[in-house]
Amino acid sequence: MKSFKHILVLAIVTVFTFSCKNEAQPEVKTAPASTSTKVETKKAINPNAKLAKAEFKIEGMTCAMGCAKTIEKKMAKMEGVKSAVVDFDRELAMVEYDEAIVTPASLETTVTSVADTYKVKDMQTVDDFSSVKK
Repeated sequence: MKSFKHILVLAIVTVFTFSCKNEAQPEVKTAPASTSTKVETKKAINPNAKLAKAEFKIEGMTCAMGCAKTIEKKMAKMEGVKSAVVDFDRELAMVEYDEAIVTPASLETTVTSVADTYKVKDMQTVDDFSSVKK
């Protein structure tokens, strides 16, 4: 019994001795100071701008959240785009944009730049977006 107490005391002392010595300190790195600060902001669309609406098919999408939402967000962030909606089920994109800033070719380039598998088909300028068919 005495040896068990000695071993237990020795184990406790060893644990306390070695547990506090190896505390890792976080490494703090500082970035070099920059003389210019570039803030990227999307400019508001001119309320007097002539807006156009385009609809086109996007082939190659495999999922609603990964493909369709990624394309939708990418187009919505474009300068001059008021709204962008991608319907995965119908493989249809509907974009409202400022004609002075955005062209149908730039919309196609944006879609195909997301992934090589996406192809734009049947792009047309419309007066009103087609209704959702379910």
